[in-house]
Amino acid sequence: MPLRVLSFVAVILLVLSPAPTLAESRLGASQLPTYVDDEGEPARLNNLVLEAFKRMGEPLTLEMMRPAFLGSAILSGKLDGDYASIDLNTQKSNMRYSKPYLPLYLYAVSKNDSVKEVALIPHLQDRRVAIDNRFANTDTIRLIKDVKWGRNPSTYDAFKQLADNRAYYLVTSRLLIDEFNRLLRNENEEMVYLSARPLVTAGFRLALREDVDNVDSRLQQFNQTIEIMQQDGSYNRLLGMTWLTKDINGDGSADYISSAQVMHQALAPRVLEHALALDTTSADNSSVYVIDGTTYTTIEAAFEALQSATVGARPSLLDTDIYERILQRW
Repeated sequence: MPLRVLSFVAVILLVLSPAPTLAESRLGASQLPTYVDDEGEPARLNNLVLEAFKRMGEPLTLEMMRPAFLGSAILSGKLDGDYASIDLNTQKSNMRYSKPYLPLYLYAVSKNDSVKEVALIPHLQDRRVAIDNRFANTDTIRLIKDVKWGRNPSTYDAFKQLADNRAYYLVTSRLLIDEFNRLLRNENEEMVYLSARPLVTAGFRLALREDVDNVDSRLQQFNQTIEIMQQDGSYNRLLGMTWLTKDINGDGSADYISSAQVMHQALAPRVLEHALALDTTSADNSSVYVIDGTTYTTIEAAFEALQSATVGARPSLLDTDIYERILQRW
C-alpha cells in the first residue's frame, strides 16, 4: 500500500479513536449541616464543587466521612482530597490548596441582645460558649484557652445547648445562624442576636493530595471556574443567597451580585445590607450591580432586571422535623 494511503488511514483512525476518558476524582468532607451532607439534604459546598467540576469537564464523586476516617482515606489514596478544608487548620505539606472559594464567618449569638456588644473573642470569657466540634477541633480554636467552651458533637447539639440555657453564647457560622433564624421566624419565635462583627474569619478551600495528576493546573482551573461562578448568578442560586458582594472589576470597591433565579425576600435597597461578602472589600458609591452576569451601574436598573424573580420568604435549609424539639423549648 502506498505510503500516502497509509498516512491517510492513520489520520482517519486517529480521528475516529475515542477521546481519552478523564479519571473520576473522589473527594471527601466531614458533615456540616447545609454545607456538607448526603442523602439529598441541602449541601451548599457539595453544590458549588460539583458545579465547578462539571464546568471543568471532570467527573467527580463526593463522599461524606467522619474526620478521623477522612484523613486516613486521603493518606491511603482512597480519596484525592478534601473539598471542605477550613482555613482554621494548618495547611499540610502533602496537600495543595485552592484559593478560598467560600468565606466562613464565625459569630457569637445569644438569646440576649447584649451579644451585640461583643466584638472580640475575649469578650466571651465570663460565659459558657457552645460550639460545634467541627469548629472546636480546628487548630485555631484549640489555641483559644480563656473561653469556657461547651463542646458539642453536632450543630444540632450546639443549638440545643443554647436553647436549654446551658450556654449563654453560641459560636457558629453566619450562614447557619441565618438558617436557624429562618426556623424561629417561621414559628413566630424571637430570633437570636448576633455579635457586632465576626469573631473569626476563615474560608473553605479545595485540598488535593500533592501526588494527584496535574494538581497545580487543576487547582488553577478550579480557581478560575469559581471566579466565573461567583459573578454569573450561579453562586446565588447554589447558595440560596439573594445578594453577594465582591470586587469584580478591580477598583477596590465591593460590587453587588444577584440573580433572578433566586427567591428574594423583597426587591428593595434595604436588603443589600444583608449581602454575604465573598471578599474583604466594602461597597461605596462606585459599586456596580451584577444580575445574572450582566452589569448595571444603578440600583434602579438592577432591581428592574430582577422583576421576574419570585418574591417571598425562603424556607430554612435546616430540617424543621429535626429541630422541632429545640423550637418547642425555645
